[in-house]
Amino acid sequence: MNINEIRNTFFEFFKSKNHTLVDSAPMVVKNDPTLMFTNAGMNQFKDFFLGYNEAKDKRVTNTQKCLRVSGKHNDLEEVGVDTYHHTMFEMLGNWSFGDYFKEEVIAWAWELLTEVYKIDKDRLYVTIFEGDETDGTDLDLEAKNIWKKYISEDRILACDKKDNFWEMGDTGPCGPCSEIHVDIRNDEDRKNIDGLTLVNNDHPQVIEIWNLVFMQYNRKADSSLEKLPTRHVDTGMGLERLAMVIQGVQSNYDTDLFQFIIKYLEGLADVKYGVDEKTDIALRVIADHIRAIAFSITDGQLPSNNGAGYVIRRILRRAVRYGYQTLNLKEPFLHLLVGKLAEIMGDAFPELKKQEKLIAKVVFEEEQSFFNTLEKGLKRINILIDTAKAEGKNELDAVSVFELHDTFGFPADLTSLIAGENGLRIDQAGFEAELEKQKNRSRQATQIESDDWVILREDDVEEFIGYDFLTADVYITKYRKVKQKKQEFYQVVFNITPFYAEGGGQVGDTGTISSGSEDVRIFDTKRENNLIVHFVKELPKELKAKFKAIVDANRRKSIAVNHTATHILHHALRAELGDHVEQKGSLVNEGGLRFDFSHFSKVTKEELSIIEGKMNAFIRDGIALNERRAVPMEVATELGAMALFGEKYGDLVRVIQFGDSVELCGGIHVQNTIDIRFVKLVSEGSVASGIRRIEAITGDAAIAYYQEKLGEYEAVSELLKNPKNIVKSVEELIAKQQVMQKQYDHLLKGQLVQIKQELKQSVQAEDGYNYISAVLDLDTASIKDICFQLKGEIDQLFCVIGGKANDKASLSIAISDDLAKSKDWHAGNMVKSTAHLIKGGGGGQPFFATAGGQDAGGLKDAIVAVNKLIGK
Repeated sequence: MNINEIRNTFFEFFKSKNHTLVDSAPMVVKNDPTLMFTNAGMNQFKDFFLGYNEAKDKRVTNTQKCLRVSGKHNDLEEVGVDTYHHTMFEMLGNWSFGDYFKEEVIAWAWELLTEVYKIDKDRLYVTIFEGDETDGTDLDLEAKNIWKKYISEDRILACDKKDNFWEMGDTGPCGPCSEIHVDIRNDEDRKNIDGLTLVNNDHPQVIEIWNLVFMQYNRKADSSLEKLPTRHVDTGMGLERLAMVIQGVQSNYDTDLFQFIIKYLEGLADVKYGVDEKTDIALRVIADHIRAIAFSITDGQLPSNNGAGYVIRRILRRAVRYGYQTLNLKEPFLHLLVGKLAEIMGDAFPELKKQEKLIAKVVFEEEQSFFNTLEKGLKRINILIDTAKAEGKNELDAVSVFELHDTFGFPADLTSLIAGENGLRIDQAGFEAELEKQKNRSRQATQIESDDWVILREDDVEEFIGYDFLTADVYITKYRKVKQKKQEFYQVVFNITPFYAEGGGQVGDTGTISSGSEDVRIFDTKRENNLIVHFVKELPKELKAKFKAIVDANRRKSIAVNHTATHILHHALRAELGDHVEQKGSLVNEGGLRFDFSHFSKVTKEELSIIEGKMNAFIRDGIALNERRAVPMEVATELGAMALFGEKYGDLVRVIQFGDSVELCGGIHVQNTIDIRFVKLVSEGSVASGIRRIEAITGDAAIAYYQEKLGEYEAVSELLKNPKNIVKSVEELIAKQQVMQKQYDHLLKGQLVQIKQELKQSVQAEDGYNYISAVLDLDTASIKDICFQLKGEIDQLFCVIGGKANDKASLSIAISDDLAKSKDWHAGNMVKSTAHLIKGGGGGQPFFATAGGQDAGGLKDAIVAVNKLIGK
């Protein structure tokens, strides 16, 4: 079977067992602060396990796109080095939500593996949970007794919590599990060493193939376990490992899925897979990483400098680095693989084919950026190597290596490789220490600690009534304390709520709850899984009182205006630029709107003017809102409603329609476009390759914008003595300024020549060097030019010059290269230690350095301090 046949066979088997086939959830997680990425098939069903929501179908099956490169499940550094770890992988699974349990799922797993996929029974082993004293759990005898019906008892191993108790994260649904392992070694190896001894010992050919999780508990914040209201089944089988077993190969990367990409890479890099382990690792890394990158982009997550985007950027750069270092691919190459990936996975995941052009463009832009980073880093490394050798050192210090990694994005292992080629090493232990310090700083900045929920009232589902009401009588059903960034606040949940939780780009509502005797301000509202969580700085004194919940109506109205404007903008963009335009992100608040969309070139001023005109015409036409709630997804699709990739929709959706604009949306909108009054597009720019961003304002803000611009226009006109044609007058003024600038530059050039000659005449012959010092009324750039000219004309020069320009001070030190080495002088260190005298800071190289400061009055003292450093 090829990879697609294996996947489809799994679906058909469980459909025959009355399971409903559901779509994969997005790989990038929204509305769950405990997860950045979907790391297991069960993530999208978390609410069912916790009892927050009830499943429509009690039995489901699917393949889930998963990513394990952050948090508890982090396999990144193993990917490619071994042959069975991946960043992104497909998890085939079947689930029972309070329906069947261990008996059925074990029987079906055995049937599918041995009778359908025809895996040799003698190659299979099973593990069960041995229990854990700390948690108060026992050996899973139930699972053991069921397995004894299918496999001999000596092939059933009891294993500890690390291997056989599955947890998604530090908190949440969990339970004992039973793993099925397969031994794919050759017969001779199997005869020599019993496969039983290799289970769970990281042997590349004796591997876990399927994990059957029996969801029975919820791990609380205090690490204790509580029983879930209902028992569930959650299974996960890696498609890539299953394919390896069925296709009779010895590595996941030998399956048709990866070989299709690796074969193409072989041609690009002119190497052969299976010949050299070093190049094999690089080929595996790249073939794996392109999947994670491409699927993340289809889900709407672009590479960036923080959060999930930073993880994707790291994966992309790791792939590029292996190509650059090991395969000698010195130009962008990853983007060329996107088409090959779409070719082999596009049938199962149509979004790859639909967004192929966008993915390739984003990847290409990221590659170009990283190649520029590598080029800058190489220049910096060469300086560090030269400096280390000049100072007689055989090691690059940890701070410099970390600076290359952190500031320049230059990988430490590449720095180590280049240093080694130049007879040096890096301070690896020191670098690791610096890296750990950074991680700790990052953790402290983002860490969220939350207590367990305190239940005040039992309530199955919190209902949102905010589409129709801005006030409501509510009760608090649960609350918890939260700590983040050294601040404490509380989260509360009501039985019903008029407060809109942040989502779909729209910010959360604010407002108050009042019990008559006290008012408590709600400063934000967010969604966590299926809960609407309200943020308050202090809890009400009477927690069980009846409260009047009141949404800030004026703020809500402004937000609604801007949200509807995003729909109109989306519609106008598609009408003017084409149907390839799709929303890739948005931010809607009371101040304005931001809209990201796919488009491959800058939107011209003329196009923006037309788009803005279309929007305002749409607004003036006074088109009424046509809102449909609880619409079946199939019906919504027939209506032409646009769905966004990367969003997970239920069976029933809400459709928002204004004329020809039809979208799936859960946000708040105006009742008529006339309520928007007016829209002004204020900026357009690039977010990433193939992604543009427009920012806009509406209503009073747009009117105020025009009033401000009119005021500026009138002020400029008055300064120019109210000319008939203000544009022509400004153009003439600019032309005159350009002529004067050229004249100034010519005069300055002559002045610098004269100043340089005067400085040469002032040189003092000291013991082994020539000394120049001065304080000049010049800017830093002019002083630097003079210093470098003097270095070229005077041997053994030590030059220190203070500068005064535009109420700023500067201190520059230039030292002849030979002199800096022979005297062990370092201009950068000298500048750092004396810059405080001009109330500033700076640094640089051993041969030239500058500092800037606020106090020109301290320049003479700074020069005296420099003189002391050289013993003058």
